[in-house]
Amino acid sequence: MSRPLAASRLARLSDALARAAARIVVLRQDPHTAVHGVARRILRLMDVSVKMTGKVPPSGLIVCNHLSYLDVVVLSAMAPCVFVAKSDVRRWPAFGWFAKRIGCIFAERDHPASAGRSVGAIQRALDAGHRVVLFPEGTSSDGSAVLPFRSSLLEPAVGRPISVAALSYQLDPGDGDPAVDVCYWRDMTFLPHLVRLLGKGRIHARLAMEPFEETGLDRKALARELHSRVELLRAPNPARPARPPFLRVSRSHSHFSRHRRRA
Repeated sequence: MSRPLAASRLARLSDALARAAARIVVLRQDPHTAVHGVARRILRLMDVSVKMTGKVPPSGLIVCNHLSYLDVVVLSAMAPCVFVAKSDVRRWPAFGWFAKRIGCIFAERDHPASAGRSVGAIQRALDAGHRVVLFPEGTSSDGSAVLPFRSSLLEPAVGRPISVAALSYQLDPGDGDPAVDVCYWRDMTFLPHLVRLLGKGRIHARLAMEPFEETGLDRKALARELHSRVELLRAPNPARPARPPFLRVSRSHSHFSRHRRRA
């Protein structure tokens, strides 16, 4: 890790976030537009290259695997989005403030009453024409596999278009292991991880996205089918389904260094 590079990028990151906050609070800029712009700037200052296949949908639910807080930056840079996140994200310094401003939907997936409120919030965001990003694994991972999808928040997909997305990351040879240096999971702590990430050279992100079509699935079958498609999209040369992929159906972290991430 290059400590001078990390320090320089951390200062520039803080400046980018402060400028975006000022545009929202002082200039009354649309929060979604401001966050989209600052996400693009963050990718540039962190030297993140994104190779994308497919197209971002104009609206609807986007189901994606989850590897890192960097996922949110990459997806926000592609297009303005509303994210479904764990409830503790709202307490993150700076990032929690932006999450609330763009209407992030905070969910406590293990509490049925909270899950019901989250389903309603997702429904309203979709009704308003937003792109809503859901990470159905319920947590992030090291990227070695896609964890099983939880079906509880897929109910708003009924009768609506869904897109599937798959993210992966690589570092230049000799610059570390993306499973620990980019992915943020298990008991990692945010600030040390972020500083280490900021000290890396180029980060290569691959984002594959496509619409997906199937009918007559219940929520649990839908979760399994979406999981299968995301797994296929993760492959370097993803296999194409026999039928047109477009889906209509009849369903992170802690405070900075003081809070621990649970697997």
